[in-house]
Amino acid sequence: MEFTAWFGKLTINDEGEVEDCQAFEKDPDKLAEMLVSLQETVQDKAVNAPDLRQAALDCGFVELDEEYDILLRDVCIRAAKKQISKSDTDDTRIIQAVEAMDDIDRNVNELSERLMVWYGRYFPELRLTGEPLARLISQYGSRDNLPEDHKLFETASKSMGSDISFADEEILKQLASNICSLYDTRRHIEGYVVTNMGSVAPNLSNIAGASLGARLISMAGSLEKLAVFPSSTVQVIGASRALFKHLRSRAPSPKHGIIFNNVIIKNAPWWQRGKLARAFAAKISLAARMDCYSGELDPSIKENLDKKLEMIRKANPNPPKREKGGKGGRSGKSGRSGKSGGSGKPGRSGGNRKPGNNKKGGKQ
Repeated sequence: MEFTAWFGKLTINDEGEVEDCQAFEKDPDKLAEMLVSLQETVQDKAVNAPDLRQAALDCGFVELDEEYDILLRDVCIRAAKKQISKSDTDDTRIIQAVEAMDDIDRNVNELSERLMVWYGRYFPELRLTGEPLARLISQYGSRDNLPEDHKLFETASKSMGSDISFADEEILKQLASNICSLYDTRRHIEGYVVTNMGSVAPNLSNIAGASLGARLISMAGSLEKLAVFPSSTVQVIGASRALFKHLRSRAPSPKHGIIFNNVIIKNAPWWQRGKLARAFAAKISLAARMDCYSGELDPSIKENLDKKLEMIRKANPNPPKREKGGKGGRSGKSGRSGKSGGSGKPGRSGGNRKPGNNKKGGKQ
């Protein structure tokens, strides 16, 4: 039986003894590449595995135990560095970009709210928020600097806000400029994601769109992990709260997760969304597998999805009819009330009970 060790190829008999050894070149870089390749491949493990240290000494690869330890440590460190450098793949860079956009959204929302509250002390009539507000403040600063042809000039001239000082105006302009730069950075990152998704996951981008496909990869952890997910898992990614609520209590199961942001489901009538989400998730799962294991664009996936969606829409043109009184609770309550009011027992009938006929009244 042949067995490949980190220092050479060994021929082992049934008793686990080394019959032959073909040692590799004693180059740490080449031995590190060999070690990495051995970790990525699966080889049969001998029943009686030999002592690799003794085998390396017997075949003359090393002369002393100390030399074996030093060389093995050097090779393992180089192999670890090579694996770290290989871990930076295209899909991990997309994940980092998506998470960076989420961080920018969270921070820019908080800063924009702070800017609106702060500037509102000097211009309370202003109804702008977000990026338009930041652009206005970074360009003009005080409301008094608005030109006469500006649409907000009349509102600013009649404003009841307090006068802004020069120091506050400079601080607000600087804060607004930083917020504007964050908006510009986010657009730049979003363009980077759209461009790279076309080469990393062309089928997923064609089916779900670049932005939604990148977010699905980010939530799954990698393109490979998304490819091994069943379509039922892809359908509810992003609906973890609703799913756990369904598992803990009697809440209805979620029909869709983040894939709801696609126009296929978002613009569909409510009675079609469940069926459309199942078909959409199935094609997303297929597209992710094609991108992970093939990497080539297959237009037939998109064509088959469009046909399936059209069949679902034609088969369900109208909402389902809801049965009246389908829940037994209402009918049961009415039955109980009728029994208590119209039973043949006069002593228990509410209508035959006299106002003063109680225990207190009897004693009196």
